[in-house]
Amino acid sequence: MSAAIVVILAQAIAMVACLAIGHRSELGVRVVAVGGAAVSWLAALAAAGPHVGDALASDGSYATVATGAIPIDVALRVDALSAVMLVLATSVALAVQIYSVAYLHDHPRYPSYASIVSLFTAAMTLVVVADDLFVLLVGWEAMGICSYFLISQHWELPEARSGAVKAFLLTRIGDVGLLFGIFTLGAAAGSYRISDIEASVASGDLHGRIVTIGALLLLCGVVGKSAQFPLHTWLPDAMPGPTPISALIHAATMVAAGVFLVARLYAVFSASQVAMTVLAIFASITMLGAALFALAQDDLKRVLAWSTVSQLAYMFGGLAVGGYTAGIMHLLSHGAFKALLFLAAGVLAHGVGSTSLAAMGGLRRQLPVTFVTMTIGFAALAGVVPMAGFFTKDAVLGAALDAAEHGGPSGTGSAWLVLVCGLLTVVVTAAYSFRAWLLVFFGQGPAGVHEGSWLMRGPLVVLAVLTAEGGVVVLAPALLGEVPRPDLVHAPIAIITTLLMLVSCALTYGEWWRLESGDPAASLGRWRRPLAREFLVDEAYDLAFVRPVRAAATLTVDTDRDVVAPYVFGSGAAAVLLGRLVRRAQTGRVQTYLTIVVLGVAAIAATAGVMAS
Repeated sequence: MSAAIVVILAQAIAMVACLAIGHRSELGVRVVAVGGAAVSWLAALAAAGPHVGDALASDGSYATVATGAIPIDVALRVDALSAVMLVLATSVALAVQIYSVAYLHDHPRYPSYASIVSLFTAAMTLVVVADDLFVLLVGWEAMGICSYFLISQHWELPEARSGAVKAFLLTRIGDVGLLFGIFTLGAAAGSYRISDIEASVASGDLHGRIVTIGALLLLCGVVGKSAQFPLHTWLPDAMPGPTPISALIHAATMVAAGVFLVARLYAVFSASQVAMTVLAIFASITMLGAALFALAQDDLKRVLAWSTVSQLAYMFGGLAVGGYTAGIMHLLSHGAFKALLFLAAGVLAHGVGSTSLAAMGGLRRQLPVTFVTMTIGFAALAGVVPMAGFFTKDAVLGAALDAAEHGGPSGTGSAWLVLVCGLLTVVVTAAYSFRAWLLVFFGQGPAGVHEGSWLMRGPLVVLAVLTAEGGVVVLAPALLGEVPRPDLVHAPIAIITTLLMLVSCALTYGEWWRLESGDPAASLGRWRRPLAREFLVDEAYDLAFVRPVRAAATLTVDTDRDVVAPYVFGSGAAAVLLGRLVRRAQTGRVQTYLTIVVLGVAAIAATAGVMAS
């Protein structure tokens, strides 16, 4: 357990040190940032080693916070799931810190950037090892704050500022539900510790409607953090942030936190068929819809962002149909190949000066390392044999087929929905992956483009090797301690997905050839514009929520200014006027006071006489 604490503290210390050093030593900041990530990675390996497979989990409580009701335990826990997630998160964070040394070499705000990345990583690792829901919530919210600053790193760009605000607001909307879900489950179980809540579910003390309500409330936070329908629109708009941040957020940390939370509390979610059905429906809508949106995008990073949304939905689909190991396997492989693709996109942006697909083309000869590694990444995303993505996507769809035939936690109907949408998404994913690959590396493009230093290319090579060999995928069931081991390949699914992928790529290539190296998305015709604008979901949100709230705010301001304020200011003016009149009566002359008294008595007498008559 001490190694898990080192994982968190190393990043926290690196964050403080980077801020303290600042611009006094650019080299010092880089050494501290990379060194902190390296120490954290080594500590993660040490923490994970004793807890993979069937090994028992280790946990410990380090402090108790009295609340007057249910106490909050500062408790940590390392088991098979948190072990593999620790290694994944720290590995990607280390790759990003090394990559950023070259990518942001002359950036004026590098010290603050490096410190926030360190804090972000510390927050994610806290989420991974937390055994108390409120401790998890601290890391969860710290990630949200850090993501706001990282997305708006180029704050001079309006789109960076608006993207950061959008990400912050949409994820906070979901987090309101998460907070009430924590209250619900904690109050019902008498403890906020995850291990205690799972024990209550296993014993039957926590069941029925309360489990369903708690799980559905937790899903609100999951949907927001992992950019699932209907809170899915923030992730592509987070692209103005530095490309290494896109890799960090989209690969293995922030957006994966939602998948991790479902897996961590899988006993709670699987105890409610309603919650699992809702998760399956949202996952099905998101995986296919996001893939269609990716097909029509003109910016490479937005293509990759929508692909992240879609692949996360695959993971949720696997978890919803009972494929726990399949979902985690896809999370691991996605962490490798999506980090690879985003870091490769950073090399392209560094060389070309843009991530627009229209500005690229013919770069395979000028950027050979990027070409080879990104080809591997796109192949894994599309599910080409023998890339890691092939095995994990096959595992998810195989779990959906098993649940559709034999039943699962979400029911057979939901399993069929996941399976059908998953197969359709295979077609679309192959199409947009192959399209992006063709537009970036073939046809005509800019000249004089050069690859960056090996600080940028090195992480690409390492991630490409992990993606190509799929070793983590083969070992994943053993790492998670699943007995019996699941089949690595579901033959019917593998054959069907391979045929669908080949047909999709052939059609895409045919359109690219017919258009003489033009954009195959042109064949979408009138559908391209609504797909590129994500079916106007943002506009619908603006019409349904933003404008009414803005109108209500405007009405409130106008009412305060034109109705409330006059009464407030009028009462003050009246009081001042009355005071002046009273002051005029205070002349200091006794004759005047006696005259007023006599007149007053006469007036009272006259009034009494009138009333008596």
